[in-house]
Order: sequence, then C-alpha cells, then structure tokens
Amino acid sequence: MMEYVPAKTIVTKTRDSSWFGIDYNMNIYKGCCHGCIYCDSRSDCYQIGEFDRVRAKENALMIIRDDLRRKVRKGVVGTGAMSDPYNPFEKELNLTRHSLELIDAFGFGASIATKSTLLFRDVDILESIREHSPVLCKVTVTTVDDELAGKVEPGAPLSSERFTLISNLSSRRIFAGILLMPVLPFLEDDEENILGIVKAAHEAGARFIYAAFGMTMRNGQREWYLKKLEELFPDRNLALQYGKTYGNRYECSSPRARKLWNCFTRECEKYGILYNMKDIICAYKRGYGKIQQLSLFDL
Repeated sequence: MMEYVPAKTIVTKTRDSSWFGIDYNMNIYKGCCHGCIYCDSRSDCYQIGEFDRVRAKENALMIIRDDLRRKVRKGVVGTGAMSDPYNPFEKELNLTRHSLELIDAFGFGASIATKSTLLFRDVDILESIREHSPVLCKVTVTTVDDELAGKVEPGAPLSSERFTLISNLSSRRIFAGILLMPVLPFLEDDEENILGIVKAAHEAGARFIYAAFGMTMRNGQREWYLKKLEELFPDRNLALQYGKTYGNRYECSSPRARKLWNCFTRECEKYGILYNMKDIICAYKRGYGKIQQLSLFDL
C-alpha cells in the first residue's frame, strides 16, 4: 500500500535553466525501488530515509495544478531528478500521467528522465504537449551489457529494453536520447561499452547522448556503493581500488575519461548524434518561439 507524505509545493523554479533547458522541477515521489547501486539520491545530504521505499506526495495533483496556475511564465517542467517518475506503483496510481495532463493543459513543456519503459504509456500526452511546447525524454543507460545492468540496476528494465523504448519514442517523433551517466569506473569505463552504447543509440534513433565518464560519491551513497561492489563482485577488490584511487572525493572521474571522451565524440559525430548540452537544448526547443528564446536567454 502506498504511503503518502505531506508537501506544500511540488513544481519549483530551477536556479538556472542550463541543465537541459529545464525551468521548473517536479518530484511527485520520494524514494525509488530500482535499486541502482550508485544512486546519488541515497546521499545523506538529501535526507531521504529508507530510500528503497517509494512514497508519494499527498494531494500531489491538486498541488501541481495550483503551482502551475500561479506561474507567471511558461517553461519546461522537468521530472526524474530525485526519483524515477515511472516506478512500478505509477502503473496503477497514474500520478505522473495526470501531472503531464496538467502540464499540457496549462501550456508548459516537459522534460522526463527515467529508466522505465512505462514512459511509453504516456506518449499520447507527450504528443499533445509537443503541439505547443518542447518535449524531451532522457533515458538513462550506463552499460550495453544486460547482465551487468541487471547487477548494478537490479530493479530497472534491462538496457536492451530501454533502447527499445527510445526506438518506440523516436518512431512517434518524440525527441529522445540517452543519459550516459554515471559510467562506473573499473566496471563500465571501457571503449567497447561506450562505442556499443553509441551504436545501439544510433540504431534506436536517439537524437542525443549526454555523457559523464565517472560518478559522484557523497557520504551515505559512498558506503552503500562500496558495500554493493563487494557483494556483487567479490573477486575483483573494487572497493579497495576505489579507495586507493579516489579516497573520499566527491567527483570520481574515470582514469580513462579523456580517451573515452575522444572516441565517444568521434562516434557520435559519425552518426549525427548530439552530445553538447547547448546543441541538445537548441534542437529540442527549435520552433517553439517565446519559450525557446526565454530559456536560451537564461543560459
């Protein structure tokens, strides 16, 4: 049974719109049951207790309606920053679906980040939003290897299923692509994996790939991640390797980051896939007049 937590507001203004041109953030759920071992939202600073237990915000749709109604300026509403908006409970609750209907009704754009194939259920609403405002779908993929994905993202659809999602979205002319982050050092940071993702993205019709070759680790998240590495890969001494390489650093770039970036960008250019943030923003907002001009002015 879903537990509900109180909330005063849900659609909040971003500090700037440089992250994918998003003007407002919207998080309907707290926690996530995808079980990704690297999730930054586990960090102590976010103060989300029992992160693997999903809770929904009480009276979410009423609050979102009132939040949108009060906005003086239209813009792109992003969801998926702190927890996946398409967790398994969403299939019955439809909170994300109905929030998109409100976004459509009030004339806003939508940007969605997810690992879930349930996103395609709402393609009809995305098509309706696209008639008046920008729509962007970001599907996280960190490895082309389904077996590895099943270990590091045990509750999420397999990578191959996410590529199928991108293909389905692209076939409906929805601007969709990949968040290639994090790329886990010593597990996913090899050329074979990166080039495999770019090739699969091209075959699925992805418009963009935004990559970060490494990961972040904060207190709380770090301890969980290193523990999971020892459980899942007991013979590889990965926790020790991380400790020697990064200590308690927050930004943990892959030692191969420069080399991977070079081969990644070369491959993206070969296929005509966007990878620069400003190019992605310009492309998905192209043709939307005032919303596009105002958002780009804020960059």
